[in-house]
Amino acid sequence: MSQGVALRRKNVTRRKQNIAAYLFITPFVILFVAMLLVPLFYSGYLSLFKTQLVGGTVFDGLGNYIRAATDPLFLASIGRVALILLIQVPIMLGLALFFALAIDSGRVHGSKFVRLIIFVPYAVPGVVGALMWGYLYGRDFGPISQAFHAVGLPVPDLLSSDLILGSVMNISTWQFAGYNMIILYSALRAIPTEMYDAAQVDGAGQFRIAWSIKIPTIRPALVLTLIFSIIGSFQLFTEPSLLYSIAPSAIGQAFSPNLYAYNQAFVNQVTNYAAAIAFLLGFVIMIVSYVVQLPLLRKEKVQ
Repeated sequence: MSQGVALRRKNVTRRKQNIAAYLFITPFVILFVAMLLVPLFYSGYLSLFKTQLVGGTVFDGLGNYIRAATDPLFLASIGRVALILLIQVPIMLGLALFFALAIDSGRVHGSKFVRLIIFVPYAVPGVVGALMWGYLYGRDFGPISQAFHAVGLPVPDLLSSDLILGSVMNISTWQFAGYNMIILYSALRAIPTEMYDAAQVDGAGQFRIAWSIKIPTIRPALVLTLIFSIIGSFQLFTEPSLLYSIAPSAIGQAFSPNLYAYNQAFVNQVTNYAAAIAFLLGFVIMIVSYVVQLPLLRKEKVQ
Protein backbone atom coordinates (compact mmCIF):
# COMPACT_ATOMS: atom_id res chain seq x y z
CA MET A 1 0.00 0.00 0.00
CA SER A 2 2.77 2.38 0.96
CA GLN A 3 4.61 1.57 -2.27
CA GLY A 4 1.51 2.44 -4.30
CA VAL A 5 1.14 5.78 -2.51
CA ALA A 6 4.84 6.55 -3.04
CA LEU A 7 4.51 5.67 -6.74
CA ARG A 8 1.49 7.95 -7.14
CA ARG A 9 3.30 10.80 -5.39
CA LYS A 10 6.28 10.26 -7.66
CA ASN A 11 4.05 10.38 -10.75
CA VAL A 12 2.34 13.56 -9.48
CA THR A 13 5.71 15.19 -8.82
CA ARG A 14 6.97 14.21 -12.27
CA ARG A 15 3.79 15.55 -13.87
CA LYS A 16 4.20 18.86 -12.05
CA GLN A 17 7.83 19.07 -13.18
CA ASN A 18 6.80 18.41 -16.79
CA ILE A 19 4.11 21.08 -16.61
CA ALA A 20 6.60 23.56 -15.14
CA ALA A 21 9.11 22.72 -17.89
CA TYR A 22 6.50 23.28 -20.61
CA LEU A 23 5.50 26.58 -19.02
CA PHE A 24 9.10 27.75 -19.07
CA ILE A 25 9.64 26.89 -22.75
CA THR A 26 6.22 28.17 -23.88
CA PRO A 27 7.38 31.81 -24.37
CA PHE A 28 10.24 30.63 -26.56
CA VAL A 29 7.96 28.36 -28.60
CA ILE A 30 5.46 31.20 -29.12
CA LEU A 31 8.19 33.62 -30.24
CA PHE A 32 9.80 30.95 -32.44
CA VAL A 33 6.53 30.20 -34.20
CA ALA A 34 5.44 33.84 -34.48
CA MET A 35 8.79 35.34 -35.51
CA LEU A 36 10.30 32.53 -37.58
CA LEU A 37 7.95 29.78 -38.72
CA VAL A 38 4.95 31.97 -39.62
CA PRO A 39 7.04 34.52 -41.63
CA LEU A 40 8.91 31.62 -43.24
CA PHE A 41 5.77 29.87 -44.44
CA TYR A 42 4.21 33.18 -45.50
CA SER A 43 7.32 34.05 -47.54
CA GLY A 44 7.17 30.64 -49.18
CA TYR A 45 3.54 31.28 -50.02
CA LEU A 46 4.32 34.72 -51.49
CA SER A 47 7.15 33.32 -53.61
CA LEU A 48 4.67 31.20 -55.58
CA PHE A 49 2.69 34.21 -56.84
CA LYS A 50 3.32 37.28 -58.95
CA THR A 51 1.54 40.59 -59.29
CA GLN A 52 0.60 41.84 -62.77
CA LEU A 53 -0.78 45.14 -63.98
CA VAL A 54 -3.54 43.22 -65.68
CA GLY A 55 -5.03 40.42 -63.62
CA GLY A 56 -3.56 41.36 -60.24
CA THR A 57 -1.90 38.66 -58.17
CA VAL A 58 -1.86 35.27 -59.87
CA PHE A 59 -0.29 31.90 -59.11
CA ASP A 60 3.10 31.56 -60.81
CA GLY A 61 4.46 28.30 -59.40
CA LEU A 62 8.25 28.23 -59.73
CA GLY A 63 8.30 31.21 -62.08
CA ASN A 64 9.95 33.54 -59.58
CA TYR A 65 12.59 30.92 -58.80
CA ILE A 66 13.38 30.43 -62.48
CA ARG A 67 13.58 34.19 -62.93
CA ALA A 68 15.98 34.48 -59.97
CA ALA A 69 18.15 31.62 -61.23
CA THR A 70 18.61 33.47 -64.54
CA ASP A 71 18.76 37.01 -63.12
CA PRO A 72 22.21 38.46 -63.97
CA LEU A 73 22.10 40.85 -60.99
CA PHE A 74 21.32 38.05 -58.55
CA LEU A 75 23.95 35.78 -60.09
CA ALA A 76 26.53 38.60 -59.93
CA SER A 77 25.77 39.08 -56.21
CA ILE A 78 26.27 35.33 -55.67
CA GLY A 79 29.58 35.63 -57.51
CA ARG A 80 30.73 38.39 -55.16
CA VAL A 81 29.84 36.22 -52.19
CA ALA A 82 31.82 33.37 -53.77
CA LEU A 83 34.86 35.66 -53.97
CA ILE A 84 34.39 36.52 -50.30
CA LEU A 85 34.28 32.81 -49.44
CA LEU A 86 37.44 32.10 -51.44
CA ILE A 87 39.47 35.12 -50.27
CA GLN A 88 38.15 36.76 -47.12
CA VAL A 89 36.97 33.71 -45.15
CA PRO A 90 40.32 31.83 -45.33
CA ILE A 91 42.20 35.01 -44.33
CA MET A 92 39.84 35.70 -41.43
CA LEU A 93 39.89 32.12 -40.12
CA GLY A 94 43.66 31.97 -40.60
CA LEU A 95 44.07 35.09 -38.45
CA ALA A 96 41.62 33.74 -35.86
CA LEU A 97 43.54 30.44 -35.68
CA PHE A 98 46.88 32.24 -35.43
CA PHE A 99 45.64 34.47 -32.59
CA ALA A 100 44.10 31.51 -30.76
CA LEU A 101 47.28 29.43 -31.04
CA ALA A 102 49.49 32.36 -30.01
CA ILE A 103 47.42 33.09 -26.90
CA ASP A 104 47.10 29.40 -26.02
CA SER A 105 50.87 28.93 -26.25
CA GLY A 106 51.30 31.06 -23.13
CA ARG A 107 54.02 33.16 -24.73
CA VAL A 108 51.88 36.26 -25.22
CA HIS A 109 52.29 38.77 -22.41
CA GLY A 110 49.00 40.16 -21.12
CA SER A 111 47.00 37.47 -22.91
CA LYS A 112 43.70 38.51 -21.28
CA PHE A 113 44.12 42.08 -22.53
CA VAL A 114 45.17 40.89 -25.99
CA ARG A 115 42.18 38.56 -26.12
CA LEU A 116 39.86 41.43 -25.21
CA ILE A 117 41.37 43.80 -27.79
CA ILE A 118 40.97 41.22 -30.58
CA PHE A 119 37.39 40.47 -29.56
CA VAL A 120 36.25 44.10 -29.12
CA PRO A 121 35.46 44.72 -32.84
CA TYR A 122 32.81 41.98 -32.67
CA ALA A 123 31.18 43.80 -29.74
CA VAL A 124 30.90 46.96 -31.85
CA PRO A 125 27.47 47.09 -33.56
CA GLY A 126 27.71 46.37 -37.27
CA VAL A 127 26.14 49.71 -38.16
CA VAL A 128 28.72 51.62 -36.10
CA GLY A 129 31.55 49.58 -37.56
CA ALA A 130 30.42 50.15 -41.14
CA LEU A 131 30.03 53.89 -40.58
CA MET A 132 33.46 54.07 -38.93
CA TRP A 133 35.15 52.30 -41.82
CA GLY A 134 33.22 54.42 -44.30
CA TYR A 135 34.82 57.46 -42.67
CA LEU A 136 38.27 55.82 -42.70
CA TYR A 137 37.89 54.94 -46.40
CA GLY A 138 36.84 58.46 -47.41
CA ARG A 139 39.01 59.75 -50.27
CA ASP A 140 38.70 63.43 -49.38
CA PHE A 141 38.46 63.37 -45.59
CA GLY A 142 39.50 59.94 -44.34
CA PRO A 143 42.66 59.36 -42.23
CA ILE A 144 43.91 56.78 -44.75
CA SER A 145 43.86 59.30 -47.61
CA GLN A 146 45.47 61.93 -45.38
CA ALA A 147 48.27 59.52 -44.51
CA PHE A 148 48.93 58.90 -48.23
CA HIS A 149 48.92 62.66 -48.85
CA ALA A 150 51.39 63.17 -46.00
CA VAL A 151 53.97 60.83 -47.56
CA GLY A 152 53.37 62.08 -51.10
CA LEU A 153 51.83 58.89 -52.47
CA PRO A 154 48.79 58.70 -54.77
CA VAL A 155 45.62 58.21 -52.77
CA PRO A 156 43.75 54.95 -53.55
CA ASP A 157 40.00 55.27 -53.85
CA LEU A 158 38.98 52.48 -51.48
CA LEU A 159 35.32 53.12 -52.25
CA SER A 160 35.68 52.77 -56.01
CA SER A 161 34.01 49.96 -57.92
CA ASP A 162 37.40 48.24 -58.33
CA LEU A 163 38.31 48.23 -54.63
CA ILE A 164 34.96 48.24 -52.83
CA LEU A 165 34.78 44.44 -52.55
CA GLY A 166 38.18 44.34 -50.84
CA SER A 167 37.08 47.15 -48.53
CA VAL A 168 33.97 45.21 -47.50
CA MET A 169 36.09 42.09 -46.95
CA ASN A 170 38.38 44.09 -44.68
CA ILE A 171 35.43 45.27 -42.56
CA SER A 172 34.14 41.69 -42.17
CA THR A 173 37.60 40.41 -41.24
CA TRP A 174 38.08 43.16 -38.68
CA GLN A 175 34.69 42.47 -37.13
CA PHE A 176 34.57 38.66 -37.00
CA ALA A 177 38.18 37.49 -36.58
CA GLY A 178 37.93 37.98 -32.82
CA TYR A 179 34.63 36.10 -32.58
CA ASN A 180 36.09 33.08 -34.35
CA MET A 181 39.27 33.38 -32.28
CA ILE A 182 37.24 32.96 -29.07
CA ILE A 183 35.59 29.79 -30.41
CA LEU A 184 38.94 28.28 -31.43
CA TYR A 185 40.66 29.36 -28.22
CA SER A 186 37.90 27.73 -26.15
CA ALA A 187 38.38 24.51 -28.12
CA LEU A 188 42.14 24.66 -27.53
CA ARG A 189 41.66 25.07 -23.78
CA ALA A 190 39.63 21.85 -23.73
CA ILE A 191 42.58 19.76 -25.00
CA PRO A 192 44.13 17.67 -22.18
CA THR A 193 47.58 19.01 -21.26
CA GLU A 194 48.86 15.43 -21.01
CA MET A 195 48.97 15.31 -24.80
CA TYR A 196 51.36 18.27 -24.83
CA ASP A 197 53.55 16.74 -22.11
CA ALA A 198 53.90 13.49 -24.05
CA ALA A 199 54.80 15.37 -27.23
CA GLN A 200 57.41 17.49 -25.44
CA VAL A 201 58.99 14.36 -24.00
CA ASP A 202 59.35 13.10 -27.57
CA GLY A 203 61.12 16.34 -28.47
CA ALA A 204 58.27 18.16 -30.25
CA GLY A 205 58.44 21.97 -30.30
CA GLN A 206 55.59 24.46 -30.16
CA PHE A 207 55.11 24.49 -33.94
CA ARG A 208 55.04 20.70 -34.13
CA ILE A 209 52.56 20.49 -31.23
CA ALA A 210 50.31 23.08 -32.89
CA TRP A 211 50.42 21.36 -36.29
CA SER A 212 50.14 17.73 -35.17
CA ILE A 213 48.03 17.98 -32.01
CA LYS A 214 46.18 21.26 -31.59
CA ILE A 215 44.89 21.88 -35.10
CA PRO A 216 43.70 18.27 -35.76
CA THR A 217 42.03 18.15 -32.33
CA ILE A 218 40.03 21.35 -32.85
CA ARG A 219 38.97 20.42 -36.41
CA PRO A 220 35.25 20.32 -35.41
CA ALA A 221 35.57 23.87 -34.05
CA LEU A 222 37.26 24.95 -37.28
CA VAL A 223 34.42 23.44 -39.31
CA LEU A 224 31.92 25.22 -37.05
CA THR A 225 33.57 28.60 -37.62
CA LEU A 226 33.70 27.87 -41.34
CA ILE A 227 29.96 27.12 -41.43
CA PHE A 228 29.22 30.30 -39.47
CA SER A 229 31.41 32.28 -41.89
CA ILE A 230 29.65 30.81 -44.92
CA ILE A 231 26.24 31.72 -43.54
CA GLY A 232 27.46 35.18 -42.56
CA SER A 233 28.94 35.81 -46.01
CA PHE A 234 25.70 34.94 -47.79
CA GLN A 235 23.79 37.13 -45.33
CA LEU A 236 26.04 40.15 -45.94
CA PHE A 237 23.81 43.21 -45.69
CA THR A 238 24.77 45.87 -43.14
CA GLU A 239 28.13 46.91 -44.62
CA PRO A 240 27.05 47.33 -48.27
CA SER A 241 23.73 48.92 -47.34
CA LEU A 242 25.47 51.64 -45.30
CA LEU A 243 28.36 52.14 -47.72
CA TYR A 244 25.76 52.56 -50.48
CA SER A 245 24.99 56.06 -49.17
CA ILE A 246 28.69 56.95 -49.48
CA ALA A 247 29.52 55.18 -52.74
CA PRO A 248 26.25 54.33 -54.54
CA SER A 249 27.90 53.81 -57.92
CA ALA A 250 30.34 51.26 -56.50
CA ILE A 251 27.88 49.33 -54.33
CA GLY A 252 24.70 49.36 -56.37
CA GLN A 253 21.41 47.81 -55.29
CA ALA A 254 22.54 44.22 -55.90
CA PHE A 255 25.94 44.10 -54.23
CA SER A 256 24.94 41.13 -52.06
CA PRO A 257 21.98 38.72 -52.37
CA ASN A 258 20.43 40.01 -49.14
CA LEU A 259 20.74 43.63 -50.24
CA TYR A 260 19.21 42.74 -53.61
CA ALA A 261 16.26 40.97 -51.96
CA TYR A 262 15.75 43.93 -49.60
CA ASN A 263 15.70 46.45 -52.46
CA GLN A 264 13.33 44.27 -54.48
CA ALA A 265 10.92 44.06 -51.53
CA PHE A 266 11.06 47.55 -50.00
CA VAL A 267 12.29 49.79 -52.83
CA ASN A 268 10.85 48.20 -55.98
CA GLN A 269 7.85 46.72 -54.10
CA VAL A 270 8.26 43.31 -55.77
CA THR A 271 7.68 41.25 -52.64
CA ASN A 272 6.90 37.98 -54.43
CA TYR A 273 10.18 38.01 -56.30
CA ALA A 274 12.07 39.07 -53.17
CA ALA A 275 10.62 36.11 -51.27
CA ALA A 276 11.77 33.74 -54.01
CA ILE A 277 15.28 35.24 -53.88
CA ALA A 278 15.37 34.75 -50.10
CA PHE A 279 14.30 31.11 -50.38
CA LEU A 280 16.70 30.40 -53.22
CA LEU A 281 19.50 31.96 -51.17
CA GLY A 282 18.57 29.69 -48.27
CA PHE A 283 18.85 26.64 -50.53
CA VAL A 284 22.27 27.79 -51.75
CA ILE A 285 23.47 28.23 -48.15
CA MET A 286 22.28 24.74 -47.20
CA ILE A 287 23.98 23.15 -50.21
CA VAL A 288 27.30 24.95 -49.72
CA SER A 289 27.30 24.24 -45.96
CA TYR A 290 26.60 20.55 -46.58
CA VAL A 291 29.35 20.27 -49.21
CA VAL A 292 31.85 21.88 -46.83
CA GLN A 293 30.96 19.38 -44.09
CA LEU A 294 31.20 16.31 -46.35
CA PRO A 295 34.95 15.64 -45.81
CA LEU A 296 34.51 15.73 -42.01
CA LEU A 297 31.43 13.49 -42.13
CA ARG A 298 33.24 10.96 -44.31
CA LYS A 299 36.22 10.95 -41.96
CA GLU A 300 33.96 10.32 -38.95
CA LYS A 301 32.33 7.37 -40.75
CA VAL A 302 35.74 5.87 -41.53
CA GLN A 303 36.79 6.20 -37.89
